[in-house]
Amino acid sequence: MVNSPLRRVGVIVKPQQPEALKTMCRLVAWLAERDIELASVPEVDAARVEAETGCPVRVMTHEELGANVDLMVVLGGDGTMIAAARLLGEREIPVLGINYGTFGYLAEFRNEEMIPALEAIIRGDYRIDRRVMLQARLVRGEQELTSKRILNDVVISKSALARIIEIEAWLNNQFVGSFRADGLIVSTPTGSTAYNLSAGGPVIYPSMNAIVITPICPHTLSHRPIVVPDDAGIELRLKTPNEEVALTLDGQVGFPLEVGDRVKVTKSRTSFNIVQPANRNYFEVLRSKLRWGG
Repeated sequence: MVNSPLRRVGVIVKPQQPEALKTMCRLVAWLAERDIELASVPEVDAARVEAETGCPVRVMTHEELGANVDLMVVLGGDGTMIAAARLLGEREIPVLGINYGTFGYLAEFRNEEMIPALEAIIRGDYRIDRRVMLQARLVRGEQELTSKRILNDVVISKSALARIIEIEAWLNNQFVGSFRADGLIVSTPTGSTAYNLSAGGPVIYPSMNAIVITPICPHTLSHRPIVVPDDAGIELRLKTPNEEVALTLDGQVGFPLEVGDRVKVTKSRTSFNIVQPANRNYFEVLRSKLRWGG
């Protein structure tokens, strides 16, 4: 929670979303009346916002924004929220998501709820939904090629023209099995309603201390998703040579893989902290977004 008065609020806006930019103009004016500075990344048209509101927007680099705000407001959809989770790095500041996307699993507040939500945050009258994040490291030989924090999922998958690939899965240095499939997904509870669900994996309640390993179109029909503790160390090893295979992180960052590459997945030390609506009901969200009956 915000333990001190808000001094600076960061904002991330969904690209090519005029309505979200209009909301940002309203946000700038509201914050300025309360002597709260608003900062954003260079992609935002700060000159236009200032021209329309008369209020300046401080432009920062992505790294500066994540390190220098007390609250992050996201005007966009779930993809923009995932980008915000990556931008914040190790900081566990609250994130208020205003939904301009298609699904709204993460960005749950409607546009008209933004100001009341901000007023509640200033009063300290709000709840935080702490979402587990993962740390994914790509290792080739003895060299670590990348290390990223993940909110939704880690995916190894073949290209459209590649044949079935083989991936070994290890859990806490114990061999789990060799999966011959189109790929493999390691998903957080947050990501369980994304690619994992499409691949036949289970929906996991957001507060569960679990992650799920789900094969994509497995060659052996007995291979099924496996739910494991979120503090387990997972290692995935690509065994198939001469095929186009990629590692995709949160559906937004990708790396080509080579035979023998290892993807090591552990629980991140920090969580992604989402401000919750007071009337939030996770199952109502599922019924609405997944079009369940009842």
